[in-house]
Amino acid sequence: MSYAIEHSMRPPRRAVPRFDVVLVGAAGALSALGVIMVYTATKDALAAAGADPRSYLIHQAVFVVLGLGVMLAVALFDYRQLEGVSTVMYVGMLLALLAVLSPIGSHALGSQRWFSLGIFQLQPSEFATLVLVIAIATYCSRRPEGLTLRDMVRLLLLTGVPMVLVIKQPDLGTGIVLGVILVVMLAGAGLPGRYLLFLLIGTAIAVAIALQVGLLQHYQIQRLTSFISPNTASRSATYNVDQAKAAIGSGGLFGTGLFHGIATNLSYVPSQQTDFIFSAVGEQLGFVGCSIVLFLYGVVAFRVLRVAQQAKDNFGRYLCVGVFGLLVFSVVENVGMNVGVMPVAGIPLPFLSYGGSAIVDFFAGIGLVLSVHLRNTR
Repeated sequence: MSYAIEHSMRPPRRAVPRFDVVLVGAAGALSALGVIMVYTATKDALAAAGADPRSYLIHQAVFVVLGLGVMLAVALFDYRQLEGVSTVMYVGMLLALLAVLSPIGSHALGSQRWFSLGIFQLQPSEFATLVLVIAIATYCSRRPEGLTLRDMVRLLLLTGVPMVLVIKQPDLGTGIVLGVILVVMLAGAGLPGRYLLFLLIGTAIAVAIALQVGLLQHYQIQRLTSFISPNTASRSATYNVDQAKAAIGSGGLFGTGLFHGIATNLSYVPSQQTDFIFSAVGEQLGFVGCSIVLFLYGVVAFRVLRVAQQAKDNFGRYLCVGVFGLLVFSVVENVGMNVGVMPVAGIPLPFLSYGGSAIVDFFAGIGLVLSVHLRNTR
């Protein structure tokens, strides 16, 4: 009896957060492979230029560690508090996109989309994707009775402003991602099918107008037209994709082995450490390696969708749907352009492509999903 009384008087144990180890493990495995692939795609070119061949390796490893830290911090933060500050975050995102177009923004390779922070560069458009996810999730969760045509118009304006600012940089790829996020989240929020059809028709009209008024750069138009009719496109417009396809094809079933890819070692594929990192995987690890990478992405997507289905509130559910759309479309577009079935849009491959802003942004997205998961299973 005394033991029972003493036991009942003990303070309750604190609940231990139960992370989705499968989701974290899959994302971690992809990022670890990304560090290796970035190193293989850059070491020889850096050595030939007299630079440290481990430079990109070290930077990417730092980005991954930073991303993991951000993921953990976001996961432990109660995602429900984001709903109250979503407007502030959205306005801050717009101010950052405006600032990067001002003289304080960094200009390189014909684009002005970064803030220079010493040896690192911060790209606000990458983080605009998650901020938009939070803003749309907030709006939709406050419409429990369902979305109307007026709501769709408002969300179009909500998305259209940052889209125009991002495309102006120019960053067509991220602009497309913002549009895809809106469509996926509207579908997840139960927008009637006829409204989604109107939205798709309106998108096609907007693209046609953008082509006519010169909103897109000449090289962006070339990328789109070369994808539609590759046989009539110029050699320069299809060169990157042709080299990427050749590198992937040379890998065969099992690949040439790490550090033994001719196209990778000789830098035949332009921008291989960023947009075309999948070609390094295909050449060195072959069809089997590519299949494993796609399987890991499938695991990540499945776990994110599972958390969305189990979410106890609409806000958490819509957050997961937005992250799902961001990740899945980025993978489909990047892998597709590497094998020639999607237009080249400059979208990074999640967790594999080189770049600090993108790595941190994708890990932050996983952190949001983990935050929803923790508060559903704790």
